[in-house]
Amino acid sequence: MMKSRPFYFTAGVALLALLLFITALTTERRLTWLMEVMPIFIIVPILWATARRYPLTPVLYSLIFVGCVSLIVGGMYSYARVPVGFYVQEWLGLARNPYDRFGHLLQGLVVSLSAREVLARGGYRLGAKMLAFLVCCVTLAISAFYELIEWWVALALGKDADDFLGTQGDEWDTQADMLCALLGAAFTVFVLGRWHSRQIENVMKRTRQ
Repeated sequence: MMKSRPFYFTAGVALLALLLFITALTTERRLTWLMEVMPIFIIVPILWATARRYPLTPVLYSLIFVGCVSLIVGGMYSYARVPVGFYVQEWLGLARNPYDRFGHLLQGLVVSLSAREVLARGGYRLGAKMLAFLVCCVTLAISAFYELIEWWVALALGKDADDFLGTQGDEWDTQADMLCALLGAAFTVFVLGRWHSRQIENVMKRTRQ
C-alpha cells in the first residue's frame, strides 16, 4: 500500500471539483449538466478511496481526468452545443457537432484501459491476444449499457431529454457512439499497450515496497 496519494492525483481531483463548482453556477441547463456529470460523482470518490490501496497507472489517471473534463464541458453546454465542436464541424465540413463522438472515443479509451489494467494486475493467465479480445468485449459491453441508460433517461424525461441525448437528428447515433468506443479500445490495444504494461509493472513494484 502506498503511504500517500500521488500529488498529481490530488491536484486533479481538486481541479475537477473547481470545474464542477464553476459550471454548476454558470450553466443554463442545470438538469442536463447534472445528468452528464453524474458519473464523476460516482467514479472520483471510488478512486479517492482506493488510491493508496490500489493505485492506478499515471496514464489511466490522466485519461480519466480528461474524460471527466469532457463530461463537464458537455454538461455545461450540452454536447450538441459545445463551441469547439462547431469549429471542428466547420473545419471538416461535417453535418453535425462532433463533440459527442469525441466523448465516446474517450469513453472507449478510459474503459478499455481500465479493463486492461484490472485484468493484467489480476493474475489471470491471459495471452496478449486474449487480453486484447476481452478488453474490446468489456468496452463494447459498457458502451452498450451506457446507451441503454441514455434510452431509459429519455423515456423518463420525454422531450426534455434532447439535450442529454444529443443525437442531433442522427438515427444511427447509438451505433456511431459504440463504434467510437470500440475505436478507443483499439487504440488502447494497439498503441498504448506496451507503454501501459510498463506503467503497470512500476505501480505494482511500488505497492509491494
